[in-house]
Amino acid sequence: METSVRNDLQEYYNEHYNDMPSRWRKLGAIEKYNNIITLTGDQSFEKVVEVGAGDGSILELLNNNNNFSSLYALEISDSGIELIKKRKLKKLQEAINYDGYKTPYPDNYFDLAILSHVLEHVEFPRKLLRELKRISKMHIIEVPREYHHNIDININHYLSYGHISVYTPSLLRFLLKSEGFEIMSERKAFYSKEILSFHSKTFMEMLKVNIFIIIRNIAFRILPMWRTDTMINSYTVFSK
Repeated sequence: METSVRNDLQEYYNEHYNDMPSRWRKLGAIEKYNNIITLTGDQSFEKVVEVGAGDGSILELLNNNNNFSSLYALEISDSGIELIKKRKLKKLQEAINYDGYKTPYPDNYFDLAILSHVLEHVEFPRKLLRELKRISKMHIIEVPREYHHNIDININHYLSYGHISVYTPSLLRFLLKSEGFEIMSERKAFYSKEILSFHSKTFMEMLKVNIFIIIRNIAFRILPMWRTDTMINSYTVFSK
């Protein structure tokens, strides 16, 4: 049976990148890029595709790193494709608007595929993961850690920006292993001070952020067992 993004979601994403604050996208991209670099280290990749590339913020950072030679973008959003092309990235070979599941590339065409903060938006994650595994030899997959004990009170909040699934590290690991992915390394990360401060409008709000970060760092040094999967903000895996 053919599968594609349902019409209401497609319409939402077509214009999605026209009115999102660019500073927010840039801050998020820096965090995601740092997770990619931490896991891939000094490895070099000839052909790299970002699936669900958004506005190209991560691709722009990869474009300035010598370990990534040729870049490709796949995106379902018309506005996202337009912004990616406007960046005029030297390493970008093509930016393609696709249906969210089926890609035009042959088996093992890419050395690395990046799927960062995409799965939580996807109606049929297994179908997308199978395509990702088919076209690429290695993969970076990242999700926000949003499932927790009071998830019910946040449902409308998550739905408001297109998150139709929630994950924990265990849920993602189980999903990937059940689809034949081999996880080589992982990274559990907290939001940076810049991310936490983004919505702070007053001095007191900024002060609260700084105090929270200080207490969090001290607590995790003294009692590292508190640093559990329920406390982190994002989970990234490097797989093959």
